Amino acid sequence: MTNKINKQWYVLALVILTGYLIYLLSPILTPFAVGALLAYLFDPLADKLEAWKLSRTVAVTVVFLVISVIVFGVALVLIPALEKQISSFIKNLPDYFEWLRQNVNPWLQSTFGIQTNLFDISELTQLLKSHWEQAGGIAQSVLSSVTKSGLVIVNWLMNFLLIPVVTFYLLRDWDIITERVSQLVPRPYYNKVSQITGDANAVLSSFLRGQLSVMLALGAIYTIGLWVVGIELSLLIGMGAGLISFVPYLGTIVGLIAGVIAAMVQFGDINHIVYVLIVFGIGQLLEGFILTPWLVGDRIGLHPVAVIFAVLAGGQLFGFVGVLLGLPLAAVIMVLLRHGHEKYMDSKLYGKETEFSLTNKVKESKSKEKDSIWDKPKA
Repeated sequence: MTNKINKQWYVLALVILTGYLIYLLSPILTPFAVGALLAYLFDPLADKLEAWKLSRTVAVTVVFLVISVIVFGVALVLIPALEKQISSFIKNLPDYFEWLRQNVNPWLQSTFGIQTNLFDISELTQLLKSHWEQAGGIAQSVLSSVTKSGLVIVNWLMNFLLIPVVTFYLLRDWDIITERVSQLVPRPYYNKVSQITGDANAVLSSFLRGQLSVMLALGAIYTIGLWVVGIELSLLIGMGAGLISFVPYLGTIVGLIAGVIAAMVQFGDINHIVYVLIVFGIGQLLEGFILTPWLVGDRIGLHPVAVIFAVLAGGQLFGFVGVLLGLPLAAVIMVLLRHGHEKYMDSKLYGKETEFSLTNKVKESKSKEKDSIWDKPKA
């Protein structure tokens, strides 16, 4: 009993020490955490290429090149388009607030008796507009902020350059690393640890790979649909709604409200509002009947509340590194809680084992009675 308690204290001390080291090293861990995340996401693709008789290095090189081309291509297309739409949004911001002031304020007054100038913030919109025009766009704004300090720009460039290097080497040696880590697990606990890590991997795979694919697909669907309708902010609203759709219905609600307001301000008729409703309705149908069953399936993912808490708590404790590490830790904790719940349900404290043992005793006594009858000698 004493040895068991000592082992538990050792494990707790190891966890605390690891967390403290992460806290101390968090300023330099960002490229390594991002690289590990990317290596985890694309390891199955490298494994498939390796199964086609390619060497691991060649398979990882192909995956890396494909990812790089896609990322740079998307960035070249999206960044100018987003800058244009954000500039348009800032320029038309007074019109949006004017529409809200003319429509929402009277509705609040007539429905709830509330008199307020909630959306009368013309001074704020003028201030935002002037600052945006002075910045000259996203790229110039970011560049002007980072060039204030030579150390900041050097640090930013080092992190940017380290991410692909770390990703490449981690992806190439991912199977070796996981195998060597598994060899360090004490043999008496190997089966249990392997089961827990397998369950945690299933949860992370479900959320990171499956849900991320659903989010990107929904963002593309909403963006294309709103663009067909003619909404000027189609990319901003559509991708924003898609990227926050990991919380059920939140992306749809936010995107729908933003799309309706944009349609009213831009066109001022009911037809385009109906078109916006149709776009998000189609997106919901595709998500429920095609995207989620196909990309996520029946795998158990993280609960949306657990995702939000993990991201916020990790960011509060360890900064951006904590945001990246929060989800894996939440997955492991959820799996541990699930195994703990199963163990509790089978424990004497819950009463199931006592009931089970009593039932067995009754069966054994009946069996002994039958055996005693058959074993009696014939008169």
